[in-house]
Amino acid sequence: MPVDLSIPLEWKTATGDAAKMLDELQPNILKPHARDHFTALFLRFSEEKTAKKFLASLVPLMKSAKTHLTEVERFKTEGVKGSPYVGAGLTVAGYRFLKVEAPQDEAFRRGMRTQDTRDKLNDPPRSTFDSGYHDEIHAVVIVADAADAPMTARRNAVLALIPSTISVVAEETGLGRVNSHGEGIEHFGYVDGRSQPLFLVEDIHAEKTGTDGVSVWDPSAPLNQVLVPDRAAPEPGAHFGSYFVFRKLEQNVRRFKQAEEALADQLGLVGEDRERAGAMIVGRFEDGTPLTAQRQEGAESPVPNNFDYGSDISGTKCPFQAHIRKTNPRGSGGAEPPPRERLHLMARRGVPYGERADDPNADLPPSARPSGGVGLLFMAFNSALGNQFEFTQETWANNPGFPIPAVGVKPPGLDPVIGQGPRPESVYTKDWAGSRTVTADPFPQAVTLKGGDYFFMPSLAFLRALGKG
Repeated sequence: MPVDLSIPLEWKTATGDAAKMLDELQPNILKPHARDHFTALFLRFSEEKTAKKFLASLVPLMKSAKTHLTEVERFKTEGVKGSPYVGAGLTVAGYRFLKVEAPQDEAFRRGMRTQDTRDKLNDPPRSTFDSGYHDEIHAVVIVADAADAPMTARRNAVLALIPSTISVVAEETGLGRVNSHGEGIEHFGYVDGRSQPLFLVEDIHAEKTGTDGVSVWDPSAPLNQVLVPDRAAPEPGAHFGSYFVFRKLEQNVRRFKQAEEALADQLGLVGEDRERAGAMIVGRFEDGTPLTAQRQEGAESPVPNNFDYGSDISGTKCPFQAHIRKTNPRGSGGAEPPPRERLHLMARRGVPYGERADDPNADLPPSARPSGGVGLLFMAFNSALGNQFEFTQETWANNPGFPIPAVGVKPPGLDPVIGQGPRPESVYTKDWAGSRTVTADPFPQAVTLKGGDYFFMPSLAFLRALGKG
């Protein structure tokens, strides 16, 4: 029976092509894999035969999505730790070098390197990127685990397979960070990775019963929002992959925290209410409490996610320009019906990078914060790059007119966190759910793209077959 891509998958009872798909699909696509310790090796090939042999030689170090899901279940029931995750992907240049027909996605074939993509996304010049991203990249190999020792051992095993005809042109190291509740945070100090599309029936059930529910915001998503047939694999009807975005985003924490303080001053916020300035930028308080739900932080863990903006259609609680409202408008964008709006969401799998001496959630002056060298390794799986990642960046985050404002209301401006381009002033409400407004100075850009590319993460069957060519 063919894989039904129009609905989420119940993996525990999967049979036929669905079971075969899980046996040949890479981990981390349908469900996040532990990535507290992470490395990404960016490669350039110089000889076709050895490149194919190397990619095939990775397969014994890799595991399938099915193995990953089984390991997660075993850890829950028996406490047995799983094995490290190894992932592999190719750029369009990598496919071209291997003389293999590349996947058909238009944005993937254009690539992140081109001037067209730079113009589309308002990306900075490639010459400003870290040096490893200046020239063509052919492949990425990812190694990740919950613990450092097994990740490092598996990384060394990968390095041992790399022949002299393959160059490691860049390596990125990620390190997960958590708050006092044990929830993952990014370097600005905010809970990150919430509100993911869920592709597995079992995960949707867990969200429904183990969190604040799904009665308002349903996180379920069909498989065709993340999976595409792997046309170059032996059985495209049962072998699948996903388009993978990698972007190194440096965070100037000092500038961000200074801007939070300046916004609080402009709004006249005092005492504990000053925390609301940051929440108006992000859309959530640092602990993850949605600003549209309440005026101050909560103590709930896991953080609430069962909400929409139906009670805040005028943006007096959570500003229209807040990061999470721009990049997941939850049916409130005004440009598309909610079902179509949901199709732009992608499976985000980012991890922080960089060392710092200060506690991101501690009460410290901005001067004690890092101004560079830390950030987010943004990663996301897509089935259609143009309609998911690129749409989110170009049409939502970079668009000063989105969400579409009411007649007579000033456009919201860029996403203050990841928006790229000229930054206009934005309007904020002084009091939560109040009517008095302040036109505040443009929020400065504190996130800078330092490198990245588009990859396709093919099936294990495809990688295996390269060794027989």
